[in-house]
Order: sequence, then C-alpha cells, then structure tokens
Amino acid sequence: MIDAFSSQTALVLFSGGQDSTTCLAWALNRFARVETLGFEYGQRHAIELACRDRLFDGIKGLRADWAAKLGESHTLSIPTLAAVSETALTRDVAIAMGADGLPNTFVPGRNLVFLTFAAALAYRRGITHIVGGMCETDYSGYPDCRDETIRAMQAALSLGMARPFELHTPLMWIDKAATWNLAHDLGGDGLVDLIREQSHTCYLGERGAQHDWGYGCGECPACSLRAKGWREYVAGR
Repeated sequence: MIDAFSSQTALVLFSGGQDSTTCLAWALNRFARVETLGFEYGQRHAIELACRDRLFDGIKGLRADWAAKLGESHTLSIPTLAAVSETALTRDVAIAMGADGLPNTFVPGRNLVFLTFAAALAYRRGITHIVGGMCETDYSGYPDCRDETIRAMQAALSLGMARPFELHTPLMWIDKAATWNLAHDLGGDGLVDLIREQSHTCYLGERGAQHDWGYGCGECPACSLRAKGWREYVAGR
C-alpha cells in the first residue's frame, strides 16, 4: 500500500489537533509529498490553528525524510459556516446534548464543506489524494464523520470534478487509544510527546491547564475522549 502512493502527493486536512497531526504523520510515511489545509470558520477553538507552526517544526525535527516531504501549508477562511450555524463550536454557549442525541458542538455540514473545498484546492494543485481524521469508532456521533458519508463524498467529488479523488481516513475504525498507539508506531515517543505538548483538541480553546494528555479544559467532549484514550494507551504499554 505504501509503495502504491510513494510517488504521489496528498493533501491533509490539518487543524492542529491530535487526530490531524497523527494523520499528517501517516501521510508523510506514505506519500512523496504532503501539503496541508486548515480552515478558519469562526470556531471557538481557533487557537488550534496557531498550534500548527509548532507542530510543523516538531514534525520536521523528528525525521529528515518527513521534513523533505512536507510541502505548502494552506488556510482557507469560510466564515459563512459560522454564520449559518447555531452551535457551541461557533457561539459562546454551554456545551450540551441536543434533543436529537447529538452534542450541540455538531456543526451541520462542516466536513462536507471541508472536503468540498479541499477537493477544489486539490484539483487546482493536481492532487487526487485527500487525508482526513474522521472517525466513527470513538467520537461524538457526528453523522459527517461516518464512513458511509465519506464514501459518498468521495463518489460525489470524483463525479462532480471528473477527477478520481481518493479520501483516506486512517482513523476511521480505531479508537483514541489506538490513535495514540498509531502515533507511537509512526514517530515513536517523539511524535507522542509532540502531540501531547503542542496539538490542541479542547473545544473551548483552553490552553492554560496542562494534563498528562495535553492542554485543555478537561471537561468538554473532545477533552474527555482524548483523556480516556490516553489513559487506555498508557495502561496498555
């Protein structure tokens, strides 16, 4: 599988979080060149975007071959997504569970929009491989993180742009503990420590409190998943 991609370029959706950093390392281990894309959409935890430069520096310092493969970093601003959303990720409201069984951190259409813009950018740059950290194993129930959604998007984007896009979701079928393990397999203790210290997951944008699994409020769904995965990862080593 790695050999099949060894001469090609990938575009990684890179927010600056644990999952996207792990996916970036996964792509660097497989593709000849890797570009990244982040989105400004009025998110409360926009501090995650500020983490990317430190993560880039850390990634480059871990392995010389990764440094040589790392290409352009892109950021797209799509404030309209926040304007049409009434969610705890785009408004200063308390995080709570909705009547539909989804937490109010769900931003309707977010991953659909992200993948559409990513494919449009990839089209212009001659890239057909797009990598995202979507997962339906250990997640908050978001319907646009499900494998069925991603496969449908791959078909729609490929048809709509007449380009054979392939959407890679290396975390789709693994839980957060396995995501920590994958990071270790890819980059050893160095990558695990980089993710702990420099990536950002907390929905509230909290960087003041440092835990053994990283920075965050420790209470929001994203922090809870990350902390639980870390405890299981440590217990299994």
